[in-house]
Amino acid sequence: MTDTYAHPDEPRQWPEDILQIAATVELLVLDVDGVMTRGDVVFTASGDEIKAFNILDGQGIKLLQREGIRVAIITGRESPLTARRARDLGIKHLQQNREDKLVALRELCNELNLPLAKVAYLGDDLPDLSAIRAVGLGITVPNAYWLIRRHARCCTLARGGEGAVREVSDLLLQARGSLDATLETYL
Repeated sequence: MTDTYAHPDEPRQWPEDILQIAATVELLVLDVDGVMTRGDVVFTASGDEIKAFNILDGQGIKLLQREGIRVAIITGRESPLTARRARDLGIKHLQQNREDKLVALRELCNELNLPLAKVAYLGDDLPDLSAIRAVGLGITVPNAYWLIRRHARCCTLARGGEGAVREVSDLLLQARGSLDATLETYL
């Protein structure tokens, strides 16, 4: 894995081989805890769960969807907060309570008639390992379990819940050659 980074005020410069693979991605699949969140499981005194999602990640997901890249979530836990976040972001493919993520991923790819080679998967722990290894672009975060970092094709600089999804969104847009034009619409 390469962690080449030009300057914090510029988009990350990814290796050419990663950009080539990323250019073919049609579906980004995300884990939740440790990827879309920092991985903390917080409960109130009444037993309600609290999750903190990163706003930058959400904008990145919306930009991908505008570009025609589908986004899905596969998570091992069941959470109404995850369902709400998926609904708020317009993510149509949400699978919760899925311990075997590769089985869930294959089912989703069959449903979408999409080969695993055209999928990017962002995960951080052992239940994600088989999916990370099976897809065209397996990605992880720096706070992931060491074995996941060893088997992922690349690793974000941002930690899970702190902009990692946005970094991957920028990668996919950059690889398609549309990041600059997408950002230009906001200038």
